[in-house]
Amino acid sequence: MNEFTLLQKISVWVVPAIFAITVHEVAHGWVASRFGDLTARMMGRLTLNPLKHIDPVGTLLIPAITMLMAGFIFGYAKPVPVSYRNLNNPKRDMALVALAGPGSNLLMALFWALWIRLVVVFGDSFPNASLFLISIGIAGIFVNTILMVINMIPIPPLDGGRVLVELLPAKYSDLLARLEPFGFMILILLLFLGILGKLVGPLIMALMGWFSTVAGVSDQVSVAFLYALGAFH
Repeated sequence: MNEFTLLQKISVWVVPAIFAITVHEVAHGWVASRFGDLTARMMGRLTLNPLKHIDPVGTLLIPAITMLMAGFIFGYAKPVPVSYRNLNNPKRDMALVALAGPGSNLLMALFWALWIRLVVVFGDSFPNASLFLISIGIAGIFVNTILMVINMIPIPPLDGGRVLVELLPAKYSDLLARLEPFGFMILILLLFLGILGKLVGPLIMALMGWFSTVAGVSDQVSVAFLYALGAFH
């Protein structure tokens, strides 16, 4: 399979990436509203309009850098505000609010897997369109799998870190919470040292294999598409 041009790569990655980031944040706000905190709803953040969730660094700068350096789009949106005190059961509910983001990425990865299955079944009459639609589906699975796995790393402010802060006894919870201002710097350092890839890479590829099975395509096909889309070098 020939590698896609830069314009083709952007057109494939941009839609699933925007939805992955946007729905992730909306899920946090929606679950918070179910547990008594209406902050996100009152601020107009429970919307799929991506303009409401744009963060200059996470939604614009980082995706542009990852597109140029790694070949695929990765980033994050402006965090949805959650007021701890408004939650019915703050410690339990905050953990569930944090889990909602990665949970939404799991559901979106399943959606894209089913999307591919439908394209494979009904796409024989439009082979060129099918190739493009399958590419979008595989990109969607990949982006959502990455967001889900990385966000579950137990370092605040990542969702996994927030869950662990709520689950730990107060003494250890406070110590972990103090890492929050440095969380993204730690993540970027791990990325540039190559440690992050070694930690999460095997899990991401294992999940990609499972989603590929749901999609009705082989692991080799998914990897071939990702190579063509520039996800691997």
